[in-house]
Amino acid sequence: MKLSEFKFDLPSSLIASKPLPNRDDSKMMVVDRRTQTIEHRNFRDILDIFREGDSLVLNNSKVFRARMYGNKEKTGAMIEVFLLRELNGSMRMWDALVDPARKIRVGNKLYFGENDELVAEVVDNTTSRGRTIRFIFDGDNEGYRQALFQFGETPLPRELGRGVQPDDENRYQTIFASRVGAVAAPSAGMHFSTAVLKRMELLGIEAPQITLHVGLGVFKPVEVEDLTKHKPESEYFEVDEIAAATINRSLEQKHRVCAVGTTSLRALEASMSAGRKVKPTTGWTDKYMFPPHDFKLADSLLTNFQLPESTSLMIASSFAGKEFLREIYKVAIAKKYRFFAYGDALLII
Repeated sequence: MKLSEFKFDLPSSLIASKPLPNRDDSKMMVVDRRTQTIEHRNFRDILDIFREGDSLVLNNSKVFRARMYGNKEKTGAMIEVFLLRELNGSMRMWDALVDPARKIRVGNKLYFGENDELVAEVVDNTTSRGRTIRFIFDGDNEGYRQALFQFGETPLPRELGRGVQPDDENRYQTIFASRVGAVAAPSAGMHFSTAVLKRMELLGIEAPQITLHVGLGVFKPVEVEDLTKHKPESEYFEVDEIAAATINRSLEQKHRVCAVGTTSLRALEASMSAGRKVKPTTGWTDKYMFPPHDFKLADSLLTNFQLPESTSLMIASSFAGKEFLREIYKVAIAKKYRFFAYGDALLII
């Protein structure tokens, strides 16, 4: 499978720069893999598609204020620091991306705040762009955490073409986000409103929650034509006993299991045991899928319309079938569906 097979022309006007006023107002294309049919619906219609006993697997990962701007010592040059993963809480060490990377070396210090309240020292070069940094803060751990929050901002994707606005703090997040650790939102889950979740509960539709923290992989483009040679970054995930039991019950009773987002789908695939069951799992996964791939657990996938050559597009293509997904995207562009994180939904059944 080649990277070029996932390239298509996407008008920039179709990348949703802002969320809709109401989360559940988005359009939803519903496609059937078996009949190769396409329906145009509203996201709230998801309540008419799933039934009692079905499981919609949600990713409860929470985005933190990962993007910071500091000034380099001596020169005062502004440097973007994008926090990826905390390595050691007590030593206040993080993996981070810095931009422009060419200006930052081991031993350099970066200062945050008008009075340099927070300082970061580069202690190692980890990748061509990445760094290991250590924060220096004159205060206790609670004060340090507050400083990180104060000087950080919501890591809105650059592809949206705008700066962060006040409502992004809330909207670039699912309403059930509870486990802090992601640098990008599990966007398929952002369509769910309190009203939709409540109706699901009343209808007996299960909503088990798992965790997969999106990390560097979302910013790392696929740079090889042969997809078998792409080396994705590992990301932390958890599937606890309660979620596993709920999903397994749906499987045993022949009910539907829908992965809400490609992150949930990857976590399910990574937690699969022999016998087509989910086992409680905590760990790291670098699993990503491209056609052909035989999915063993989820029989449906809720996702957003993805950007060209993205790994999320490859996973959706694996699930729907490459040729069918190509047709789906042609229809989506013609019908002016909204793409990417704040865009519309695609339900593949």
